[in-house]
Amino acid sequence: MGDEKPRLPHKLTLTERSSLTMTGVTEVLSFDETAVILHTSLGTLVIQGEGLQLKQLSLDGGQVAVEGKVTAFSYEEPRPAGSFLRRLFG
Repeated sequence: MGDEKPRLPHKLTLTERSSLTMTGVTEVLSFDETAVILHTSLGTLVIQGEGLQLKQLSLDGGQVAVEGKVTAFSYEEPRPAGSFLRRLFG
């Protein structure tokens, strides 16, 4: 048996565009008052807004809470490894 961690369930709850709670977060990549970038069990999540603050951070349980004005959030798709020509021609 490998040392694989069980995948954490991922859930987002946005309340009034001012309070975002999440589960399934494995790492906080960066944060400031305009953007929070998190690695989740389903990919990299980018949260954009104004006056953003991390209010709760429990990476053991994968829980994060962000407060402030949330203007957008999106998931980044992983990019395939290798050069452009290799991806193009296989």
